[in-house]
Amino acid sequence: MNLIIDVGNTQIKLAVFDKATLIYDYAFQANLFVKKIKELFKKYPKIEEAMISSVGKLEEKDISVLSVFCKVYVLDHDSKTPFKNSYATPQTLGVDRIGLATAAFYFNPNRNTLVIDTGTCVTYDMINDYGEYLGGAISPGLHMRYKALHDQTAKLPLLKLKDPLDFIGNSTENCIHSGVVNGICVEIDGVIDQYRNRFVDLTVILTGGDSQFLSKRLKNTIFAHSNFLLLGLNYLLEYNKR
Repeated sequence: MNLIIDVGNTQIKLAVFDKATLIYDYAFQANLFVKKIKELFKKYPKIEEAMISSVGKLEEKDISVLSVFCKVYVLDHDSKTPFKNSYATPQTLGVDRIGLATAAFYFNPNRNTLVIDTGTCVTYDMINDYGEYLGGAISPGLHMRYKALHDQTAKLPLLKLKDPLDFIGNSTENCIHSGVVNGICVEIDGVIDQYRNRFVDLTVILTGGDSQFLSKRLKNTIFAHSNFLLLGLNYLLEYNKR
């Protein structure tokens, strides 16, 4: 069994794989790491190896605790990848994007694939039909947009995500919801159109925490896969074990 640990900007997710099959996943706050690891290994004592992917902060002492239970791989820019990396600055490429590119490489082999991850940020990652990672784009996610409107102005309120009733807002709150939700949907649809103009037979995969909310609001045909990053990280663990 494999353990995948995805350390994000706001929480940590654990996932257990039996070969290529996801059998368990759980998200929690970082301060609970040691407790959750001990609980997990009581439930799944056959876990032998783990892969850590961290864009947030994981303490060295936490990694040391994990290494007591199993062999640990920490994903970084020196880790082996199955795809050709044509990113101009590979040392700055986020490990989450490496995981997503790996998932696209295996999930949709020899095909043009655009992966859109809708988490704290919205990231766009492109693997072409030659198995080459080209790069993509990064923009603010839904909740970051709400927060920016509040933090960077004197009087706009901080709102929680809500589906706008109409694209024409008739109050300040409705205008914010319309601007944030419709704005990000138009952005994503527009980016997909740009990629489709350049790449034939493009497959678009939408993943991340806000993927279910956004998938119903996009005009383009997409494939929604909420655990796509976990799948890619498990592929990477298997690839680096070999």
